[in-house]
Amino acid sequence: MYDEYTNKVIEHFMSPRNVGSMLDADAEGRFGDPSCGDSLTIYIKVENDRITDIRFLVFGCVAAVATSSMTTELAKGKTLEEAMKITDQDITDALGGLPEYKLHCSVLGAGALKNAIQDYYEKHEKNEKK
Repeated sequence: MYDEYTNKVIEHFMSPRNVGSMLDADAEGRFGDPSCGDSLTIYIKVENDRITDIRFLVFGCVAAVATSSMTTELAKGKTLEEAMKITDQDITDALGGLPEYKLHCSVLGAGALKNAIQDYYEKHEKNEKK
């Protein structure tokens, strides 16, 4: 069943990194693909414009879990600007590839991460205006 996935994908599926919710998150981003039913929420903590902690909750398949986990690994420690540049291709490449019919799963991570960063910017701007 798993022979279509790389060892890296299986590793991140079996032992996902940074999984769980974050009650004190500075921001959160959601993204879902209605065509397959997968959905992802990413939570971030930010200090000095850098992602210091990141967590995720995902509903989905092997590829959705693995790409969500890898997204958090790629984003943790990056500045918001650097993290905003992470693409679905970066996520897929970091996992050593995905089957063609599962490439859409990498869009979950990139989309939710960008939405979380946007949420942070919106909240940050509101707080500065107070």
